[in-house]
This record gives sequence, structure tokens and C-alpha cells, in this order.
Amino acid sequence: MLLKRKRYLLIPAIIVLAILIFGGGFYFGKIERITSTPSDTIVINQELGQPEAIDFSLFWQILKKIEEEYVDSKKIDYQKIIYGAISGMTESLGDPYTVFMEPQKTEDFVESVESGGSFEGVGMELGIKGETLTVVAPLEGTPAARAGIKAGDKILKIDDTPTNNLLVEEAVSLIRGKKGTEVVLTISRKGFEEPKEITLIRETIHVPVVKWELKNDNIAYIKIYQFTGNLPNKFQDIASAILKSKSQKIILDLRNNPGGYLEAAADVASWFLPRGEVVAIEDFGKEEETQKKYRSAGYKGFQNFSVVVLINKGSASASEIVAGALRDIKSIKLVGETSFGKGSVQSLERFKGGSSLKVTVAKWLTPSGISISDEGLKPDIEIELTDDDYNADKDPQLDKALEILKNL
Repeated sequence: MLLKRKRYLLIPAIIVLAILIFGGGFYFGKIERITSTPSDTIVINQELGQPEAIDFSLFWQILKKIEEEYVDSKKIDYQKIIYGAISGMTESLGDPYTVFMEPQKTEDFVESVESGGSFEGVGMELGIKGETLTVVAPLEGTPAARAGIKAGDKILKIDDTPTNNLLVEEAVSLIRGKKGTEVVLTISRKGFEEPKEITLIRETIHVPVVKWELKNDNIAYIKIYQFTGNLPNKFQDIASAILKSKSQKIILDLRNNPGGYLEAAADVASWFLPRGEVVAIEDFGKEEETQKKYRSAGYKGFQNFSVVVLINKGSASASEIVAGALRDIKSIKLVGETSFGKGSVQSLERFKGGSSLKVTVAKWLTPSGISISDEGLKPDIEIELTDDDYNADKDPQLDKALEILKNL
């Protein structure tokens, strides 16, 4: 999931603006034939550093050839050509989270981000892993979860559409739909002899936030589903209840939590970490001096509690930030499976005409400087939750956490 932030980062999209202005000069000046455009057009790029000049001659040569020889020349849409060129530019970066979106896709994306916690679909977060569309996490109680879809599942087709060239936003658009309608997903999973088709009926999905309960009379079990904007207030209520109980031990369950707001992650970590300790480092890929460090507010809460954190393949983004901070600063044990590895920040830039660029502007590092994006977080105690466990309603990961805390 996009690591959403309550503020949009105003990062100048100079490269895209250059293409739009350059291409726009052609598009809006189309009265002149393209043949009059010099074939050796060079754009000087002093603002961006290297390279100092960009040679666009091949672009113009191919566009000219299309105009001259394409059999259906009347169907040429110059706006689509510009959009296609920009999409190719972002795809060349090899970053699945940096994408150009045309106006309608932009509106669909913004609506999905600002949907307020409910939408019509099947209830799962998606990402790209190893160039393959992958389930980050199914949401509890949704059609996806009930059908047995798991974090780490590879989605090969959505209905009849192969996913190998789809952006995450395009896949989400295909899977979401009107309540009561069907969508068929072709799933590949380790242990499957061959891909399986799973038919899901779309529902109105209400995204849960957090719950807690006492286990073994003295262990507080906290399950965070997503780091939503209202999580800090809800977590404060839970913290107050736990502090009034006889518990001095906590299991923080971040499994199948695809992430959310940075602010919410820092707020939750502040209940466990002393004031001033680093929660996460925002690395912009430049000089170390440009790194931004987010620190704990040091709430009077669980700093003296014994804690175990549960993670799995569906723990991503904000979940990984919290888990990494608690382990780095307090040596808190992580139990479960290696996390998803979505440790980057995206900014949404809007442009004239309604198009947009969702661009990766930074990567997250744990307090010790480990990049979450590279391989995710490896647990201190690795325990797999198998299909047999799931079908038998067993949870060996939770059982291990309870065992650890019992002996502390």
C-alpha cells in the first residue's frame, strides 16, 4: 500500500514538466507539419544536472514516420502519444511505485485513497514483488480472506486479463467493482502444483483499524489492521484500558497490515519508545545531511512492558517501520515470517489537464540504517503459518509469542 502522508510533498517534477512543455509545443502547434521539426532536436537540461543535454531526435523521427506511413493516420491521437511517452519514461526507472496516470486513472486513484475506510471490492492490498502482481495482505472478514487468499500470493490474471504488464493502480481498478458482481483471480502460490482460479463476489468492504483483548489473564494482545488517520485516537483509548488492567506484557500483531500513514506509525511507536529515540529515517538518496529522522514523542505507556511483535509477508510499509524501530531500539523480538519489503515514500504531483505523477521520493531506513525496501524485515524467530494451520484454525506464531512472554 502507498505510505500515505497527511501532507503532499511538493517535489518539482522537472523532467515531466519538460516533456509536457516540449511535447505540448508540438501538440498545440500542430498546424505546422511535423516534417518541419528538426531531426536533431536537443533539449538543454541545465536544471537537472546530468545529463546536460537530452537528444529527442529519435522521438521526433519515429513520430514523423508514424505520420507518414501509419495506415490509419486519421486515428492518431497526439495526446495519447504524449501520455504514452511519459508512461514509458516512468517505466524505464524499474520502480513499480513510480507511475504516470492519465486524468481518469488519477481520479480513480485519489478516490481510492480518500474513500474514508470503505469501498466495493474483495478486500486485499496489492503490490509488485519481483515484477509480479502480489497480494500484500487480505483484509480480515472480506471475500479475499474467506476464500483463503494469502499474503504473498501471485495474481497471474484478473478475469481474462494477464497481469504481467499491469500497474498496481490498473489491477486495483479491475478487481474493484459493484457489490454483488464476480471477479475471477488466477493465483499462483508456493505449494500449488499449478495456478488456481478463485472466484470472488465483491462486497462493500469496511476496513477495520485495531482491536485488543487479554490473553492468559495478563498478556494484552493488540491487533492493528492498518495505520489509518484515526488510529492514534483509537490506540490511545486501548492504551488507557491496558494500563488500567493487570497486564505488563504485550503482543503487537502487525501481520497482514499493509501500512498507512507515517504519522500513525510514529504515534504508535511513541507508546513503546523513550522520547527522542529515532522511529524511522527518511532517505532521499542524496547526502546524509538531507536525511530526515522521525522521533518518538515518548508517551507514558508501554516502555517498561515486555513486548513481542508478530510480522508476516503481509506486513508492509508503516508496519515495517514500527516493527523495525521496536527491534532496533528496544531489542524486541519479531516472530513470524519475513515482511513484504515496501519501504518507500510516494508523492502525488498533479498536472494541468488532470494527469498526475506518483513518484518515489524517498526510502525508509530503520533506526540502525537498514533499508526496508531491499528484503523486508527478517524475524528473530521464523515460524511459517501453513495452509493446514489456517484450515485447522491454529496459530503457531501467536502460540510462540505467548510462550516467549510467559517465560519473561
